[in-house]
Amino acid sequence: MTTTRPGATDTSADVAREIAFEQAHVDRVYAELEKASARASEVEKDGIARGRSSRSGEVRDEELTGLFERDALVYAAAKRRSAIEKQYEGLVFGRLDLGDVDTPAAERDVRHIGRLGVRDDDYEPLVIDWRAPAASAFYRATPVDPMGVLRRRVLRCKGASVIGVEDDLMVPEAPDDIVVVGDGALIAALTRSRGRQMRDIVATIQRHQDEAIRAPSRGVTEITGGPGTGKTVVALHRAAYLLYSERRRFESGGILVVGPSAAYTAYIERVLPSLGEDSVSLRALGDLVDGVTATRLDPPEVAAVKGSLRIRRLLSRAASRPPEGAPSQLRAFINGHAVRLEESVLHRIRRQILRSSQHNVAAKHAREELAQEAWRSVRQGDRDEFFDAFDSSRDVDEFVDSWWRQLDPREVLLTLADTDHAYRLARGVLDQEEAAALAHSLREALSLGTWSVADVALIDDLSARLGQVQAPEAEERGFYDIEEFDDLASYGVLDVRAGVDRRVTPTASQSVVTPTDARERLLHGRIERASGSAHVLVDEAQDLSPMQWRTLARRGRNASWTVVGDAAQASWGDLEEARTARLEAYGSHAVRGFHMDTNYRNAREIFDYARDVILPLVPDADIPAAVRETGVEPVDTVVEPPPVASVESAVDELLGEVEGSIAVITPMRWADRLTHLEGAGDGRVQVIDPLSTKGLEWDATVVVDPDAIIDESPGGVRVLYVVLTRAAHRMTVLRPG
Repeated sequence: MTTTRPGATDTSADVAREIAFEQAHVDRVYAELEKASARASEVEKDGIARGRSSRSGEVRDEELTGLFERDALVYAAAKRRSAIEKQYEGLVFGRLDLGDVDTPAAERDVRHIGRLGVRDDDYEPLVIDWRAPAASAFYRATPVDPMGVLRRRVLRCKGASVIGVEDDLMVPEAPDDIVVVGDGALIAALTRSRGRQMRDIVATIQRHQDEAIRAPSRGVTEITGGPGTGKTVVALHRAAYLLYSERRRFESGGILVVGPSAAYTAYIERVLPSLGEDSVSLRALGDLVDGVTATRLDPPEVAAVKGSLRIRRLLSRAASRPPEGAPSQLRAFINGHAVRLEESVLHRIRRQILRSSQHNVAAKHAREELAQEAWRSVRQGDRDEFFDAFDSSRDVDEFVDSWWRQLDPREVLLTLADTDHAYRLARGVLDQEEAAALAHSLREALSLGTWSVADVALIDDLSARLGQVQAPEAEERGFYDIEEFDDLASYGVLDVRAGVDRRVTPTASQSVVTPTDARERLLHGRIERASGSAHVLVDEAQDLSPMQWRTLARRGRNASWTVVGDAAQASWGDLEEARTARLEAYGSHAVRGFHMDTNYRNAREIFDYARDVILPLVPDADIPAAVRETGVEPVDTVVEPPPVASVESAVDELLGEVEGSIAVITPMRWADRLTHLEGAGDGRVQVIDPLSTKGLEWDATVVVDPDAIIDESPGGVRVLYVVLTRAAHRMTVLRPG
């Protein structure tokens, strides 16, 4: 659509001419991009050529330097070429015309804004990176404060072709030579259909959003607001901005982006690369611990037990117990003396060591304390000879290997599958019903061979208590232990130099063990030490349990934070306990806040429906103002159970009404009967559970059985509120009668 603005004639010919002007500039940019890609390829080839040598034997220092130069050149060139290729689609998306109303056209400053900076052969900017200071006016200029901008233009491109432009006028009346096209970029963007992947908003960022994006990197930045206010994409744009503005700090330290579910991370994985960044780790809550992946959700009452800080006392008790099957006394014959240490002594030694040491790194300490206690029980003969004999005793070796063996935190957690054991450890912490539910949930894990999302935080807590499992010391082999020099690989040796000992290293094929049952699947792989990040970005923060906040705290001890949330959408019940854990995770960092109060996603008719559901139960809910109307009210219908035929009919109707994506949001009780709709409408239809919809959006939704959604969800009506705010244009609610 085109409109005529004061001081401008906006005819079809004018629009075509404006598009042609922009196309000429875009063509020039892509031509320069092709040259840059060719240069990167040449550098890559040159890098590969470096470091080559026809010599065998020892590598000379200059050849090592060549290898280093080769790796650096190839890495840098490949990275540049990859960035160019990723930004090909919609590279140039904006233009600024700067100057006064009276400034002649030839003297105005014209800046094109894009996903990465591009310069010509004379080093003149053809495109300014959207994160650069010179591009900030594109987002911050308003008619009240134009910042020297006459016209802000958004280019809509398909590949390298400009297919449309939308203008926003920043002055009361445009100069005669400026044509203003369209109804404005924001409204145009809001009315377009959604695909199956989250779209970036880099071309339509509003001033208040830009302020949050460009906020100082230090400390904690909290972004709050109701549904549809753009909190998620603002936070992701902030991650891209931080990497641009302080690349050395954030690229080397890493940015960790945490979302509520695997569906969420799959949905947003396109956004950051489209903004010019891929130096980010995307993790769902079930993937936070390296070595564990979980997508299964516990029933609300079990998740509440596992997520509360009360569980830490139970885990502490579990971690301090001797390993399953450990001997209860030490009996050995040392240097001519019978040594016997009873269970009470062993318990005292264990308790004393664990006060200051993690179990998995204290085996040597434990052996030393046993030796001291054994000597105190004997006190005969030469002390040093006794300790030497104790240290070389095979009986002591076997005892320590069993009594203080390495403990996998997952193994310790699984001991709680025994209800009686769970009762004993939970005394004074959980009631019997809660302890039984915890034990039952872990037996379910053993039955299915999968962890739940809530289990991941418990594994991480136990891992922090126990310490990382220590690998057994590798067998030492000297040079002369190797008999066949022509086949070193058979010994697991990669290279040998005279006079230097090497450790036999098993090959990957030798070390891989395929799990054969459910328990082995749960214990497969290795739990790695929690690694810190330079910045932690948390979306849907209101859903995190206190235990999950502690898991994040271990990964963000020295990090800055961006935290996004809305309390009215919380699926975690005890918001005060979670708030305390969240503030502890922040440490001493200062907290700044940004509030988003405009709903850009939902049509007003849809959001009014959702608002009327949440306000009676959450009177203080953060209710944003919806800015767009469709004139179409949501459909709310009572249907005969099971609702399968009614859902199929509603989906067929919506496929004819919207061009983009459709979600069928169903509680578990109907999910199996509706999976056949997944991928219908040429892939436009998705069937999804209520909790996995957090952070996502579709053109239209079919909400199945809202009462069951409330009953099955840990957040009750708050989760239904989330579900009712996922649709941009159309919503159908089906209630089985």
